[in-house]
Amino acid sequence: MASSTNLAHRRTHNLLLISKLLNLRDSASPLTLVIDSLEQPASPLIAEYIRRAKLSKVLVTYVSFETLTRPHGVDTFISTRRKSLAEIAKEVNASYSGLAPSVAASNAPGRRTLVIIDSIHAIISRKRDGNAANLAPYLSSLLGPPSAQMHTSSSLIAVCHQDIPMPPNSNPYTPSPMSLLSYLATSILTVHSLDHILARKAASDRSLMPPVFGLDEELDGVVIGRIDDANRKSRGNEGVVLEMEHRRKSGRGVVEWYFLPPAASYSPQHVKEVVTLLDDHPLYRHREDEEYVSQESTEPESTFELGLTERQRREREGVVLPYFDAQKGGGPGEGGRILYDMGEEDDFDEEEDEI
Repeated sequence: MASSTNLAHRRTHNLLLISKLLNLRDSASPLTLVIDSLEQPASPLIAEYIRRAKLSKVLVTYVSFETLTRPHGVDTFISTRRKSLAEIAKEVNASYSGLAPSVAASNAPGRRTLVIIDSIHAIISRKRDGNAANLAPYLSSLLGPPSAQMHTSSSLIAVCHQDIPMPPNSNPYTPSPMSLLSYLATSILTVHSLDHILARKAASDRSLMPPVFGLDEELDGVVIGRIDDANRKSRGNEGVVLEMEHRRKSGRGVVEWYFLPPAASYSPQHVKEVVTLLDDHPLYRHREDEEYVSQESTEPESTFELGLTERQRREREGVVLPYFDAQKGGGPGEGGRILYDMGEEDDFDEEEDEI
C-alpha cells in the first residue's frame, strides 16, 4: 500500500495532467486517440470535451462519419456523406474562420480550435486518388496549413472502435494503422465500463480469473455484456473509467486510471474539476487503503506497553555491559580482549588450551 504522501503527490500531478488534457491547455496533446468499444462508447468523454471547450471559448468542429444528429455545443458540423477526403479537409480548414471553403483558415490567427473525428476507420478504409490515405499527412492537413498552425492552437481527437477490425495492409513492410495511430498520438484515452472494472477487480482480489464481456465471451449471439441498469443506478455505478497513456515532451510516459462521473451529476457550467482518480472511487478502493498511518506516531500499535517510564530509562542507562570493561586495556594491543570467568559447569580441556 502506498503511503499517504506518495498518493497525495500522485493525485496532485496526475489530476493536473488530465485537467490540462481535457481543457486543451498549453497544447498538451495535439493528437488524442480515444479508443472505445460496444461495451462502453466514447460519447460521454466526447461530450465532456465539448462542454469544456465551450467554457474555454474554443471553436469546435465535428467531422461526422457515423453521427446522424449534430451534438450539442458544436460550432461546425461537417457531414462526410459522398465527399472525398480532400473535400473534407478543405471544409475543416474553412470552418476555423467560418468563411467560404476557398478562404484559408490562416485568416483567423490566435484562435483555439478543436477537431473531433467520430470514427477514424472511415478515413483508413477510404481511398484517396485510388490509393489508401496516408494517415500522418492527412491528419496534419486537418489542422490547417503549416503557416496557420504557427499562429493557432489546434487539437485533434480521433475515435477508434476497437471492436471493428482494421483493414489489412497492402504492403507487409508498413506498420498497421493502429500501430501508426498509437505512435502519432500524444495521448491515448481508453474508455471502460465501471461495472466491468469492478467485476474484474473483485475477481482479482479473490485470486480468480477475471471475467470477460461482450465479444470476448465468444458466445453465439452475445454482442454486449448484460448490465443491470436499475442495480447500477442504485449502487452509484454510473460513469466512465478512463485509462490514460500520455507521452510528455521529454519522452517519459504517464499511465493513470481516472473516473469520469455522469454528466447529470453536475451542471454544464461547472468549472471545477470533476474527474478523480479511480483509486479514490468508493466502490473501487479497499477499506484498508483509507486508513493511513499517522505521521506523528513513531511506535507500532500494540496491546502491550512498549514505552519506558522515566525510572526504567534511568536504570537502563546505569547498567554497565560486560564489553565495556574489555575496552579498558592498559597497553597497546589489549583493547578488545575478551574477559571470561570459568564456572564449575565448564569443561576445561588442557590439550585444547595448549594448542
